[in-house]
Amino acid sequence: MRRFLRHPSEMPVELVLRKQAFVPKQRLHNISLGGVACNSSRGFRRGAAVELRIPLFGEQARYPGIVAWCRRTDDNYLVGVAFIDEDTLFRARMVEQVCQIEQYRHLREQESGEQVPIENAAREWIAQHAPEYSHASFD
Repeated sequence: MRRFLRHPSEMPVELVLRKQAFVPKQRLHNISLGGVACNSSRGFRRGAAVELRIPLFGEQARYPGIVAWCRRTDDNYLVGVAFIDEDTLFRARMVEQVCQIEQYRHLREQESGEQVPIENAAREWIAQHAPEYSHASFD
């Protein structure tokens, strides 16, 4: 299984089936771009055309993809969504970075008991995680 960036579970996402045919399983092996792994209350067939939505960021945060894999967990499913064009991958990566930074900011606020400006959290997160994020998560 490929490595997919794990979407923070504290930030809800929606996976919605798109009205497109399934991608043949043999074509899934040729997807060279990366994707996102997220929790879902339902399972999806490998190859299903889906749209990943992040309601927190409004209507523009919608990313078409293909289900690359789906695993049952104790109480839900972990779904790997592959993005098959570079524009969608780039946009999804940027939003995922914002999600990761926001999760980091909340964690820092809980630890310190004080509000942390998003700019400070972003600088800290980028200093700590940007190199591993940009390479390992989407290889």
